[in-house]
Amino acid sequence: MSSVCIEVAVDSLQGALLASRAGAGRLELCASLDGGGVTPSLGLLAEVLEQVSLPVMVLVRPRSGDFVYGADERRVVQRDIRSLLGAGAAGVVVGALDERGDLDFEAMRVWLEAAEGAPLTFHRAFDCTSEPLRTHGQLVELGVQRVLTSGGAARVIDGLPMLVTLAARVGSEGYGTILPGGGLRSHDVARVVDATGVREVHTSGRTENSTLLPGSGEYQGSRLPDPDELRAMEVELAGLGKS
Repeated sequence: MSSVCIEVAVDSLQGALLASRAGAGRLELCASLDGGGVTPSLGLLAEVLEQVSLPVMVLVRPRSGDFVYGADERRVVQRDIRSLLGAGAAGVVVGALDERGDLDFEAMRVWLEAAEGAPLTFHRAFDCTSEPLRTHGQLVELGVQRVLTSGGAARVIDGLPMLVTLAARVGSEGYGTILPGGGLRSHDVARVVDATGVREVHTSGRTENSTLLPGSGEYQGSRLPDPDELRAMEVELAGLGKS
């Protein structure tokens, strides 16, 4: 087994079970993954925690769309953080920007206080920031433990130069974690880890191979992680350093 943790984004109990059985090391739980993800229900979290023996980070995002939030929405996130952590989440995944594309420092400060020391990941709002290196410095200053990022590109493999820079910065500062994620596939994962030295990666594990569910008009493969893809990712990571 690889020493690199594979975090898998899921939006259903079935997805969580598939990811767990295929070697995921951690889950990111959300709702409506196809729309970028929003806050899941407490009921879904409870079912996942009951049936899956993995740490579960929970996305706290009040709506789809941009990452600029008003005062009411910021309070909703604050309440959800407390509720989800109280229900057993291992940590939360959040992010907020201002209208200029800079970090919403005050929102993050309030949400960190609500988390009361629980692990907190800043999600891919980071890839929408106008100055990623400056934003990363601000997140470190705030005490954010982990940043999920594709390196500012649509896919992790295309954002590799920025990921290398960020990972080197984390290594020199001795604080925090860069979590590469965004279109990450098994055929790219070894290259990303080898170039950056990261010890964890993020994926939905979904592939373009989908099966039409009879009578539903929905495609199963569009929402569930592909166990074969996750196992292939594990094999690629386990092979690092052996060649």
